[in-house]
Amino acid sequence: MTLVSIKPMKEFDNIHNSIQKYFDDFTTMKSSYNENTFSPKINVYEKENQLIIDAEVPGVNKEDLKITLQDNILTIEGEKKNLLDENEIKSFLTERIFGSFKRSFTINKDVDSEKINAKFNNGILSITLAKVEEKTPTEKVIEVR
Repeated sequence: MTLVSIKPMKEFDNIHNSIQKYFDDFTTMKSSYNENTFSPKINVYEKENQLIIDAEVPGVNKEDLKITLQDNILTIEGEKKNLLDENEIKSFLTERIFGSFKRSFTINKDVDSEKINAKFNNGILSITLAKVEEKTPTEKVIEVR
């Protein structure tokens, strides 16, 4: 007589292991972000009737920045230039990152495109977008004739 071992929870173990593998893979995934490419760090927040975007752009000249708003997409472009001529120097350690960058954001809030300001101070680009004031809904009674 042959004895067969029955493990009713085995299928649940398989499911558990599959889910665990998925989360293990997810937490060890490599980012598509290339650490050799300069990309400014961004904070986006609301304050009163404004939407504010702060971007860290140390080492970037104000003249090398371009900000555009088109079809609710705000784009920040610029270039962080290397002031050293690589042909004239012998590098021993290079940790600083240079190059062009472009970050785009969809602005879901209604903003007044005529009331957008940008300030640049101590390597921080601060863009302030004035939100359109929401109209208070009013009720109008329509007479039936």
